[in-house]
Amino acid sequence: MPMKFKETVKVLVNRQAKTYRTVHSYMHTTSTDKIQEAYDNANTKPKHKQKYRNELVRRGILHG
Repeated sequence: MPMKFKETVKVLVNRQAKTYRTVHSYMHTTSTDKIQEAYDNANTKPKHKQKYRNELVRRGILHG
């Protein structure tokens, strides 16, 4: 399964019919700017920092 940037969310589409849509936020679809912001954030857990670092290395932004 692909690496996720955030948790999966259910979004309400139609209140009357009570239909929902599942929104997944995968790492490969997230913009580089958002990943860099999350990577530079001081409150980021080490496990997530490693995930962000791996993606930035894959994209050629970081070297390592």
